Amino acid sequence: MYTTLITTEELAANLDDPQWVVVDCRFRLDDPDEGRRLYEAAHIKGALYADLDRDLAGPATPNEGRHPLPDLDDFRRTLGGWGIDEGVQLVCYDDWGGALAARLWWMVRYLGHRAVAVLDGGWPAWQAAALPTASGAEQRDATIFCGDPDPQRLATMHEVEALVQRGDGQRLIDARDAARYRGDFEPIDPAAGHIPGARNYPFSENIAATGHFKADEALAAQFQTLLADLPSDEAIVYCGSGVTATHNLLAMAHAGLPEARLFVPSWSGWSSDPSRPVER
Repeated sequence: MYTTLITTEELAANLDDPQWVVVDCRFRLDDPDEGRRLYEAAHIKGALYADLDRDLAGPATPNEGRHPLPDLDDFRRTLGGWGIDEGVQLVCYDDWGGALAARLWWMVRYLGHRAVAVLDGGWPAWQAAALPTASGAEQRDATIFCGDPDPQRLATMHEVEALVQRGDGQRLIDARDAARYRGDFEPIDPAAGHIPGARNYPFSENIAATGHFKADEALAAQFQTLLADLPSDEAIVYCGSGVTATHNLLAMAHAGLPEARLFVPSWSGWSSDPSRPVER
């Protein structure tokens, strides 16, 4: 069972196994239909497609941010429609270092399914290895996905507000790039800056120059330096809308560290209320 990362060689060796499901998570925020166009042009043989807006998120609301979790019954039906049940090994990938695939990885784990991994190196690594691809759309026989959410994996708006009010915001880890964290600019959300006290750890810090995840020992050392005396499972991660922050959770898990919790509304939810404090 693969639970964090999987190599192209490992996936290729199991590509024809009927108990394996591969899902393509490519997406572009500035062109929401581009991911599906890319998928239909070429994808890993047998892969299905997950749309971030339609499959991995519910409708945007101010307090819940741009990518709130979808209705859980709807998401269970989505997973079942992809042929995923308790006996399936799920592999997800994208072309952005795993930042989008990690959202599906986290959501499936949130519902209790452990056999899910992100393809290390993603679509670029698969192409570079000249491994089997296909075009058009694919589908699998539907099944029933059963899974219950684990609320301990989430941090609520009320909890984050309480942390900030008592000056304990250093438990928060902001996965956005440094310029957005500092508030140099803000291209999407209502205000520039970050949640007061939060520390910055861009998800790109998890990726080596090769486009693959750094070694688990290197990741563990980076997170331990970041967290200092704070246990990793007492930290809370966020980003712009609760998507790329899951990359840090994946990196923690791959490094063998207890996982932090996810603040799904993230900066888009926090900054939607002008009464909430902002730090720059």
